[in-house]
Amino acid sequence: MRIMLDAGHGYNTPGKRSPDGMREYEFNRAIANFARDLLQNYQNVTVYFAHSDQTDVPLRARTDKANQLNVNVYVSIHANAHGNGGWTSAGGIETYVFLTRPPVAYQLAQKIQQNLVRASNLRDRGVKTGDLHVLRETKMDAVLVECGFMTNRDEIKLLRSEAYRRTCAEAIVNALAEQFKLVSKTTPTSEPAPAPVPVSEPEPAPPDGLYKVQVGAFRNKQSADQLTATLKSEGYETFVYSDQNLFKIQVGAFSEKSNADALAARLQNDGYETYVYRD
Repeated sequence: MRIMLDAGHGYNTPGKRSPDGMREYEFNRAIANFARDLLQNYQNVTVYFAHSDQTDVPLRARTDKANQLNVNVYVSIHANAHGNGGWTSAGGIETYVFLTRPPVAYQLAQKIQQNLVRASNLRDRGVKTGDLHVLRETKMDAVLVECGFMTNRDEIKLLRSEAYRRTCAEAIVNALAEQFKLVSKTTPTSEPAPAPVPVSEPEPAPPDGLYKVQVGAFRNKQSADQLTATLKSEGYETFVYSDQNLFKIQVGAFSEKSNADALAARLQNDGYETYVYRD
C-alpha cells in the first residue's frame, strides 16, 4: 500500500496564516509527520510526502510525483480559513473529493470526516466536492481534508496544540486503516496468553482532562516569553497562560500520561525543569 501525504502549501506561501501569525504549513506538516509515524505501525505500507520543508512545492509537481510513484491514495492536509484576514465565526471540519465522487475516495472521505468530527467535537460541515488540482490531476483516489479554521479564535487554539495535531493524524490514519483494511504489525499470529488477573481494580481515569507538561512559571511575562522563544527555537510547541498571578509555560498536552512523561524526560535531558499534571 503506497500512501502519499500532502501538507498543503509551504512555510512562505503568501496569506496562508492565521490572523495572529500561525503559518498553515506549520499545522499541516505536523499532522503529516504524526500520520507517517502512525502508518509505520502497519504492514506493507510505504508513505511518501508531496511537500518539502525547503521549498513550497508547486501543485503540479506534487500531483506529478504521486502519479509517477503510482501511489494508491493521496491525502492532502489543510487548515481552513474564512474572510479577508481577520477573525470570523466560521468553524468546523470538512473533507473534499473530486466532482465525480469516485466511490473509494468518497468512502474514505466519509470515514475521515466522521473520525475527525467525533474526535474533535467540532462542527460537521460534511463531505463536499471540489474541482481542486490535487483531486483533479491525481490518477489515484484522492481526498482533501480541512481540519478546522485558523480564522476562528477558538479553533486556532486547537490548531496550535500538539494534542490536537496528534488527534487529527490519528483520525486520518484510522480512516485509512479501515478503508484499506491495513493490518497492524502488532497483530498476533497465535492465540495470545491470558492476561494476568489484577490484584485490585485500577483507579478509573476521569472522563476528560489531559496530561500536560509545564516548563517554568514566572511573575514577569517577559521572562516567560523569553523562555517560550527559546523552546520554540528548539522545536517545542509551547503555550503561555496566566494562572494564580503567574505566567506558566505549557509544552504539550496528551490523553496518555506515558506520552507526557516521555516529553518531560526529553525536556529534562535538554536541561529544563518540568512538571507533569492533569487538567
